[in-house]
Amino acid sequence: MQSGGLAVTAALGSGTDLRAEPSEVGEPAGRSRAARLRRKVLVGLVLAWALAITAAVVLRGGGDSPQPGSAAPSTSPSASEGPLDATQVYRTLLPSVVLIRTTAGAASAENANAMTESATGTGVIVNADGTILTAAHVVDGAGRITVTYADGTESAATVAAADAKQDIATLTPATLPQTVVPAVLGGAAEVGDDVVAIGNPLGLTASTTSGVVSGLDRVARGGPTAISGLIQFDAAVNPGSSGGPLVNDRAQVVGVVIALANPTDAGTFIGIGFAVPIGAALGAGRGDGQVPLL
Repeated sequence: MQSGGLAVTAALGSGTDLRAEPSEVGEPAGRSRAARLRRKVLVGLVLAWALAITAAVVLRGGGDSPQPGSAAPSTSPSASEGPLDATQVYRTLLPSVVLIRTTAGAASAENANAMTESATGTGVIVNADGTILTAAHVVDGAGRITVTYADGTESAATVAAADAKQDIATLTPATLPQTVVPAVLGGAAEVGDDVVAIGNPLGLTASTTSGVVSGLDRVARGGPTAISGLIQFDAAVNPGSSGGPLVNDRAQVVGVVIALANPTDAGTFIGIGFAVPIGAALGAGRGDGQVPLL
């Protein structure tokens, strides 16, 4: 048994000096067993080394591959801007809305003292050059036109063009505010669309009301004239609202307010207002005139 102990110790590389007696019997058989043990130990070491290498490769490969059930990051398009509420629409459009005041008579030095204020209305800036869109009846026959911008500054203005059949006019101001903010013009309105009207009803400046589009292609009648193709809406408007913008929930101008319906002579709002579609207001439509006026 001493020979077996000598073989194992040598295979493990022990530095202990264990010597067999020279007279020990069976030395050749002990040497054979020792050789076999050494071979088994070497084979075991080789197998252990191979298993270690295989495990390292598998683990390294798993780190490069997505784990089961994990989702790779992806880019999605940003969501489109949603509809705005009435407050947001009002804040967006207000810098583009102007108060219009007119005085009757010829604008001359001789009769300047005799001129009196005869009308108040609303307009909306539609171009970077300051062009103002309004209702023609607001400035019809005016001797002097004054516009007040959202920042409080004022300017004289002149009528650049007018279409009585559409009841639409454009004004050119003499001076501009420090910052000109043209309104964004929209497309066609649909029945049921949310809308906001901004104007100066009864002299109450920068007022806003909200409602919906109640109908399309309406005709406003009164006296000998009428205008067709109008947007009907239920946002409250009153005298002084004329020329103001009718705005959708994307803060786009879809019409110009021109009239209301009232079967009495009161001339106040009872739930039906009319606006010229923005396309027609810019010259794309037809009309035969309009009444009643705001």
